[in-house]
Amino acid sequence: MNRFVVPAIIVGVFGATSIANAATVSGTIKNINIAKDSVTLDNGSAFVVPSTLKLAAFKVGEKVSITYSQSNGQMKASALTPSS
Repeated sequence: MNRFVVPAIIVGVFGATSIANAATVSGTIKNINIAKDSVTLDNGSAFVVPSTLKLAAFKVGEKVSITYSQSNGQMKASALTPSS
């Protein structure tokens, strides 16, 4: 039983750490760069998005919510969703 407890604790600690580093921001899209997989909001914040996220589905001027984490000086989006 002990061999399962320690890995569960480790997963719990590291899982909570990555959740704590995630943040969400809302804004209006100012620029979309499909070639660089990035989006910039009207407040000047720029986010790198995963190539699996279809930026072509979004338009400049659209209000969105972005869930992201910061790594190596870049804000990396994990989710980009329309908002009202």
